Amino acid sequence: MSEVMQNIGWAAVFALVGGLVGLGLVALAAVLLPRLIEKFTPNLDEEKEIARGNLAVGEYFGRVVGASILGTSIIIAAAVLGGILAALH
Repeated sequence: MSEVMQNIGWAAVFALVGGLVGLGLVALAAVLLPRLIEKFTPNLDEEKEIARGNLAVGEYFGRVVGASILGTSIIIAAAVLGGILAALH
């Protein structure tokens, strides 16, 4: 097997493993970040306020959690791309 094909195979393995690890980390962030925000605001029950129709709490909560998950995804994508480039080089 040629070296090029071997490098392409390793790049595929790195992409698959990195993607699976990234998926797990994003799922973990989606579970832990709302709990973390609830600990930072102990006097405010976000779920109750959202159920009551308080849009400010809902938008803040959604934006902070969404931005954190998006940031985590960008970092994981950069790591996966780095692994692919390392395998192909």
